[in-house]
Amino acid sequence: MITSDDARDERGAAALFIVLMTVAMLAAAGLVIDGGAALGDRRTLTDQAEQAARVGADALNQDSLRDGGRPTVDPARARAAADAYLQSVGAPPSSITITGGRVTVTLTGRTNTNILSLAGLTSITVTGTGTAESIDADSP
Repeated sequence: MITSDDARDERGAAALFIVLMTVAMLAAAGLVIDGGAALGDRRTLTDQAEQAARVGADALNQDSLRDGGRPTVDPARARAAADAYLQSVGAPPSSITITGGRVTVTLTGRTNTNILSLAGLTSITVTGTGTAESIDADSP
């Protein structure tokens, strides 16, 4: 038999359960919504980095082409071309690495959060990397 003392011991249990479930649902929604936005921004940065790497890899050394030599990437022209492309699309600051005929571009940006900011996480760092090889990389 349940006495009035036993009933008082359980008061507030439902309220605690509702509060905990609300917090859990908000966290899950934050991960889905803000995480999805971060993934979309990462894809955008990766697309921009890949295109900038392609543009840079196409910047060949004009002197080697005129002399009938083997086409090679001109590092200064490749960096300038990749930078110009990135500026034209409004990409964040980048890191451009040129090794032989390979151009690698890495972009790093931040995605502002909407729901996770309630828990103190105001932004998520996202990175996109793209690599392209010049035609000389495939030459024997």
